[in-house]
Order: sequence, then C-alpha cells, then structure tokens
Amino acid sequence: MPGSGIGVPMQAIEVHQLADLVGQFVSLLRDSESVVQAGQDGHLLARLTPAVYPQDPEASAEFAAATRDDLLDRRAAEARIVRDDLESVLDGDVAVSGQLTIPAAHVDSWLRTLAALRLVIATRLGIEDEPTPDPDDPRLGVYEWLGYRLELLVEAADAEDDAAPSAG
Repeated sequence: MPGSGIGVPMQAIEVHQLADLVGQFVSLLRDSESVVQAGQDGHLLARLTPAVYPQDPEASAEFAAATRDDLLDRRAAEARIVRDDLESVLDGDVAVSGQLTIPAAHVDSWLRTLAALRLVIATRLGIEDEPTPDPDDPRLGVYEWLGYRLELLVEAADAEDDAAPSAG
C-alpha cells in the first residue's frame, strides 16, 4: 500500500540516541575524504567498502578507487534519510508514543544504515567473526542494542510483506 509504513517499538530516549548515532555516522561519511588522507579511522571506512577481490589487492584497490566515493555517498544519503525520519519524530522534542513508523520506501535505507552502524562499532570493538570484546565496554551494549533494533525492523518488515496481498 503506497504511503504506508512499518511500525517498530521505540521509546523517545531510543529515538534520541539513534538520531545521535546516525548523526555521527553521517559526519564520518561526510568527512571520509579528509579522514582517509589524515590516516584516521581509515579502517572504519575500509570495513564499509570491503575488498571485492581479497586474493588480488591490486584489482581490489582499482575497484575501490572507481567505486568507493559513490558507495560512501550512497551510504551517507541513506543515513540522512534515517536521520531525517528520526528528527521528524523529535520535532520540538515531542515524545514518541512507543511506536515509530518508518515509511515503507525508507525501510531499506534503515536496514542498511543500522547494519553499517553496527559494522563501524564492531570495527572499533575489534569484532571480526565472534564478538570477544571486553563485556564491560559500553560500546558493546550499543552494538547489541543496534542488533536488537535491526532484528525488530526485519521482523516488522517481514510481517508487513506477509500481510501484503499477493500480486498473483
């Protein structure tokens, strides 16, 4: 149904926290050119633009040079969509009713942005395959909370897809 949305449970404090995280992510992406040149957080950006030919570093570098800026621009545009959705709910610091409605056309941007945020935090925590960071590191809680948010969004999107009338 055009104009419909996906409802996910989220309290006002969570909306504020997520808006802050997404804002930081947008800043990281916006500053990606200077970040790479300065050698800061380059490993974060590398995780967001992985090597497509791990066995051939030269081909990977060539591919990255050709596609990196477009990929990061796309990630930034999607993150701005998420940030704008969150800020529209917080307009004037209005409390959220415990349910956030994400426009159906924005769901993919939300999924990719939350996954990218988790990837950035995982990189900072040193998570590669298995989460083994210090359990007292507060970033681990944020990483897990984003995973929970991502899972809820996937479930809500799946439920919406299941409820949609079939075209056949």
